[in-house]
Parts: sequence; C-alpha cells; structure tokens
Amino acid sequence: MTDSKSHPLLIYTDGASRGNPGNGGYGVVMLWGDKKKELAAGYRLTTNNRMELLAVIKALQSLTKKNIPLTIFTDSKYVVDSFEKRWLHNWIKTDFKGGKKNKDLWLEFYKLSKNFTIRFQWVKGHADNPYNNRCDELATRAADDKTNLLIDEVYENEVDIAK
Repeated sequence: MTDSKSHPLLIYTDGASRGNPGNGGYGVVMLWGDKKKELAAGYRLTTNNRMELLAVIKALQSLTKKNIPLTIFTDSKYVVDSFEKRWLHNWIKTDFKGGKKNKDLWLEFYKLSKNFTIRFQWVKGHADNPYNNRCDELATRAADDKTNLLIDEVYENEVDIAK
C-alpha cells in the first residue's frame, strides 16, 4: 500500500461496544487501487467512542508511507466533527478542559495526523455501504471474541480511579 500517485488511499473504520462500557472492538478496511487490507482487534472493557477513534489510529499506524492524502470514512460524528470542525485543536489548546474524554487517544491521533493530508467523510452506519458494513462486522466479531480480548489500559485505569 504505497503507490499514492495512481490511486487514492481510502480508509473505512468502525468501532463497536457491547455495553458502553463493555467489550469493544474496532474494524478497518483500507483500499489502495486493487489492494485491500483489513485490521481488527477486541478489548475487554472500553467504550464505543474509544473504539471508533482507535480504529482510525490503528489504520494510520499501519501505513508505511507518510505525507500522502487519504480519505477516512466513518459513521462516527464524534470522530468526524472533532477533526473537521477543529474541536480537537481547541481541546489541545485548553488541555482538554471541561472533562473532554479520550485525551490519550486524541493526542495519539493528533500526532499521527501530522504525517498525512486527511479528509474525513461521514457515512451512515448500518446502511448500504459495503465497506462500512464490513468494518462493523470486523469490530463486532472482535468485541465478541472473548478468548483474544486486549486490555484498554488507559480506560481501565481511569475507571479504577473513579471508583
């Protein structure tokens, strides 16, 4: 997935949570010309918004070529609006004042985003977009796979502190 001149990179992402919080997962489908790559993983305790954002992060982390334009399709208004409406820039300026959640993931995304020209495109979830539907399938399957769930350490530590 490195030929940026002949084909744009398209990334579809989705997150899922069984309960909110609960088991969660993310799914990613990356398309580059005739190449396709899928990513997914599940977590034992997390939230839907964390998985929506983590899907984007994992997609960006998997790219070996930097400084390329890409379009990320997601059904998460939380992710799209935070970037496209520049809410994230304000959150960073104010150090996430007011209890903005998922600071760890937003800072990781922000760091990664500097390596690319990113455009987000919102898509309706659970509709007729086959790639969004595939991401949902990957995310829910990962969340349901109780034998391979990872630990969302930052989230679980925050939950423990709040108790």
